[in-house]
Amino acid sequence: MNSIRFRLLLALLAILAATAVVLGGFTYRNVLVESESLFDYQLRQMALSLRDQGEIDPSQAQALADGQLDFVVQIWSVDGRTIYATRDHPNLPSRALIGLAEVNVQGQVWRTFSTATRDRVIQVAQPVQIRKRLAADAALRSVLPLLFLAPLLALFGWWVVARSLAPLTRVAADVRQRDERVLSPLPTVGLPDEVAPLVVALNALLVRLGESFDTQRAFVADAAHELRSPLTALTLQLKLLQRAPDDASRDAAITALGEGIERSTRMVGQLLTLARSEPGAAAAPLEPLDLAEVVRQALVDTVPYAVSRGSELELVADTPVMLAGDRTALGVLARNLADNGLRYGPPGAHVVVRVMVQAGTPVLQVDDNGPGIPADERERVFDRFYRRASNDEGGSGLGLAIVLTIARRHHATVTLDDSPLGGLRVTVRFSDSP
Repeated sequence: MNSIRFRLLLALLAILAATAVVLGGFTYRNVLVESESLFDYQLRQMALSLRDQGEIDPSQAQALADGQLDFVVQIWSVDGRTIYATRDHPNLPSRALIGLAEVNVQGQVWRTFSTATRDRVIQVAQPVQIRKRLAADAALRSVLPLLFLAPLLALFGWWVVARSLAPLTRVAADVRQRDERVLSPLPTVGLPDEVAPLVVALNALLVRLGESFDTQRAFVADAAHELRSPLTALTLQLKLLQRAPDDASRDAAITALGEGIERSTRMVGQLLTLARSEPGAAAAPLEPLDLAEVVRQALVDTVPYAVSRGSELELVADTPVMLAGDRTALGVLARNLADNGLRYGPPGAHVVVRVMVQAGTPVLQVDDNGPGIPADERERVFDRFYRRASNDEGGSGLGLAIVLTIARRHHATVTLDDSPLGGLRVTVRFSDSP
């Protein structure tokens, strides 16, 4: 069972059981030893109390002769004659060993203590079997509280584990109650130190999810707004085509319709490219590649458009420039920058694309001789669907937004400056290389 609660309870119960066994064993053994010492002390005190008495008082002799007593007292004269015995017993020791001793008489072991005076020998004996039984009973009584205490400790351990894991349970319940519409942070007040980092990480994830959802909603709303105009224009152009009175008007309407379809297709393509470049979207892993080769292949698709406008597209990439990147995404980045330079420049424009290494950092630089972008607008042109009012070329307003998104994924920066050619210089500087 992969449960923290179960594993904690199992570990606590195992520790409790092991502790109870060890503690019970030590207690049992210590009580046995202490009981033996106590019984020996009783033997010694009884023998010493009779040592200085001349005669055994009849009342004392009667008390010592009680059959319920475990002790047997024997007194001999110095010549070995029995002077006194508490009771007749077939297996009583017949001789005395001075001090403490164990005597085996006909298979029965006796624990004895003997002391001698000038005229007598006194011995007090007790069966070892009885001593062991009494000691075992005393030891067992000392261990019994552990048996009653163990279930209480187990219940207390269960309560401690349940209370300790209660914050996790509350966090899980709070997370289960949330959906994409409720992404407010989880409460962190009163959380244990072990749970607080998890909740902080979850709150950070909720913030990122909220930003992602907001971005997606804004993207969908902007896309719907931007697509409405070209679709409306296509509808009007189709009606003009249907109402064309002659072939010339019909040809003009067909041409306008084709241009509208081309613009709409370009916008949809740009929207799809931007969606794929969004943070969190499924993307290919970064791999070592030659940026110069990627840019060279990407510009092949732009050459026909440059030729159609009578423009010149130049690539300067003399040496391989290695970095870790997404080949497809970097191709889109290079193609968008070259296309922007051609599209917004005059017919016959000159666009120079350079791939190089500056101060050990891969750099992609695009220069054109177009109208450029005023300094006060260079931040806004990265916004989605932003189009400068002075632009005659109908673009989607997504080209530089896509470039910035792809650059950020590759830990690169994008800067806009004045170009020596008279137009705009776009510099993409990559900070990480393989």
